Amino acid sequence: MKEFKGRKLEIVKTASSLFNTMGYKNVTMRVLAEEIGIKAASLYNHISSKQEILSAIIISLAEQFTNSMDTVMADDSTPVEKIKSIIIHHIEITLNNPDGTASLQNDWMYLEGDDLIYFKKMRKQYEENFRQIIKSGIASGEIRKIDSETMLFSILTTLRSLYIWYSRQKEMDKDKLKADMISVLLDGIRT
Repeated sequence: MKEFKGRKLEIVKTASSLFNTMGYKNVTMRVLAEEIGIKAASLYNHISSKQEILSAIIISLAEQFTNSMDTVMADDSTPVEKIKSIIIHHIEITLNNPDGTASLQNDWMYLEGDDLIYFKKMRKQYEENFRQIIKSGIASGEIRKIDSETMLFSILTTLRSLYIWYSRQKEMDKDKLKADMISVLLDGIRT
């Protein structure tokens, strides 16, 4: 994945914010250029297309989530501790880039070609790893015997929609959020 700097980084960040507020389909290169304060034709000196921007945002974040899951999977900790780590990583990544997380959740289906295939592969593997952690915890007796798919869906839905809820919680301390979410999400499944 390309790393953007300078003007390209500014374009990607601005686009990310616009995608979050307006939706990917509604943001044109002209709208993006106006927001940045340059002519639309000048954007093409820095970025080849809106698709390149979307891909940069989504693939970069998906790789961060994948790398954090790889770290968790390599750890020898218990299933509950692994889930705690996943929750913490998810919160940190989301709060560091809420606009990008919005694109990751809402606009991934607009990816094309190899980028879409790569994204789907990462997402599927992330979910499968999480599923295996839950099943391992059930087997060891550390996690309640509840349907693993229900647990996976409940936890991931909460974490994946965090960017929406947290944007309205201007005064909430990030460390308190982590502690509270760990408590709420883990107490429901822990034996």
